[in-house]
Amino acid sequence: MKHSTMIAPASHSLTAALSACGLAVMLATAPLAAQAAVPDCHVGAYRLGDGSFVDIGPSVGSKLRWRRFDGTTGALTKGEDGSWNSTRGWTERADGKKVWFSDCAEGEIKFDGAAGKRIPFEVTETSFENAGVKLAARLVMPKGSGKVPVVVLLHGSENTSARDFFSLQRLLPAEGIGVLVFDKRGTGASGGKYTQDFSLLADDAVAAIREARKLAGARAGRVGYQAGSQGGWIAPIAASRTPVDFVIVSFGLAVTVLDEDREAGALDMTRHGFGPDAVAKAQEITDAAAAMAVTGFTKNIAQFDAVRNKYRNEPWYKYLQGNYVNMVLPVPAEQITEKAKELDVGTPWNYDPMPTLRALNTPQLWIQGDEDLAAPYAETRRRLLSLAALGKPVTTALYAGADHGIYEFELAPDGEERLSTRNSDGYNRMMRDYIFNGKLQGSYGKAQIEQPKN
Repeated sequence: MKHSTMIAPASHSLTAALSACGLAVMLATAPLAAQAAVPDCHVGAYRLGDGSFVDIGPSVGSKLRWRRFDGTTGALTKGEDGSWNSTRGWTERADGKKVWFSDCAEGEIKFDGAAGKRIPFEVTETSFENAGVKLAARLVMPKGSGKVPVVVLLHGSENTSARDFFSLQRLLPAEGIGVLVFDKRGTGASGGKYTQDFSLLADDAVAAIREARKLAGARAGRVGYQAGSQGGWIAPIAASRTPVDFVIVSFGLAVTVLDEDREAGALDMTRHGFGPDAVAKAQEITDAAAAMAVTGFTKNIAQFDAVRNKYRNEPWYKYLQGNYVNMVLPVPAEQITEKAKELDVGTPWNYDPMPTLRALNTPQLWIQGDEDLAAPYAETRRRLLSLAALGKPVTTALYAGADHGIYEFELAPDGEERLSTRNSDGYNRMMRDYIFNGKLQGSYGKAQIEQPKN
């Protein structure tokens, strides 16, 4: 599952997600090894002859990544003849597409036989401060002088630079929407220490909205947030502290971090064919891990050790991943407190988002995948539908066959690892329409949509 809101996976087994890229992990794990973007003058959005566009973004290593607004994507590797060869999604399987770039100054592309030209945007590099920390940011606006919506992109739990990797900073401006993207504290070019303190990150998001409004000036129309993964806890808090016109939460949750782990552990059991007895036993382990987590992994270690030893030889044990529980499951008891220093990033384990959501009257769109292993959808969707039934302006969309990140996938030969192939059709279009209009019209691929009746 190795992916994020904007930087997506090479593959995506849950274990890989936890060890390789924090944005895919809904929860709050410690920051993971930073990935540096490869600077490349070909990065940008290109308008093709048929009026559509393709985005070229940075990747890790020597590769680039193309994306279309319909959700299709591929990795690009440069060949000896100067062309770039594409592989489908993150499968590393050739898809037959070739890409050619002109000299950088000319800004031209030939994508799968279609010629195109780089789309010019109005780009302002900036920074803003909150709580004594300077945060690096970028405003990307469509060319022109008229009003446009402006969206501030919030982060998941990744520790990589949003300014480097978030592709929506080009995909949305190519559709007429302004975007402010910023490196959260402790990442990229921003100062401060990496944290998962939701309240502090929400204050940073409030400061980002102020910066977006200031820089966009008279061109700012509707202004709001798009938040992926862990940002689903942060964006509603920010919206309760500053007026915004909309909030979009992608693959986020309306339960606590601890509840997320319990749901993920239960899903680990049921998707491998185990019944209620295994679910109950697995949740004894996740509950014991939770009792450690709330103490900073300094207490209740013996109880956790006893429970995992009790079930270590059960046939279901090897499948238990959860979210954070798998990070301590293999660690010897005497090393857990030391290991916990890597997890001590201010995570509010018991934060309940429902009081904030019940009080919030900002229109919200929540987008989930029904195959999400990192952020299981069921209880969150039930809660969101209950809010809508009470008259709250909450729209929900559930994509069939989509994992975390709203990524469709295929199974690797081992039957376990998931190889992401693309974003679901309609996902980007859904966000675009909601940003413009605050409502959805028609169908959006395989999404099951519930909108407020009023």
